[in-house]
Parts: sequence; C-alpha cells; structure tokens
Amino acid sequence: MVSPVINVVRYSALLGGIGYGIVHQRTLQKQKNLKDKLNEERKHDRWVHEAQLEWQRRKSAATSGVITDPDNPAFDLEKLLLKLDAESK
Repeated sequence: MVSPVINVVRYSALLGGIGYGIVHQRTLQKQKNLKDKLNEERKHDRWVHEAQLEWQRRKSAATSGVITDPDNPAFDLEKLLLKLDAESK
C-alpha cells in the first residue's frame, strides 16, 4: 500500500506535466502560426514584385515599336532579334 502523501505527489506531478505540455504546445503553435504568416507575406510580396517586373517588361515591349506577334503582317524577325539581343546585354 502506498501512502497518501506519495499519491498526492504523483498526481500533482502528473497534472503539472500535463499543464506544462498544454502550455508548451500553445507556445509552439503560436510560433508556427507566426512563421507561416511571415512566409505567406513574403510569397505575396514576391508575387507582386514578379507581376510588376512582368508588367514593366510588357510595357517596354509595347513602347519599343517592335512587333512581337508573328501572325501580324508587319512582323519583322530581324528587328525582333536585334531587340532581344540588345535586351540581353
């Protein structure tokens, strides 16, 4: 037979461990949620930046006077190749 004092200590330790586990899990979950939120914000910012670059690229292509549509009757392959060569430098 175990003394009542030992039983109180055992169950107190058990409840303390369960309480610690709950608090620790909440802390870890908050950290993970914050990290996930930051990653989503970075991904969104990267998408916006890529969209801005694409918009600028399309805007510069439209204002350069070079027709890039091969189905257009005024399409000139030589001008297009010169333009792409100049952009790559």
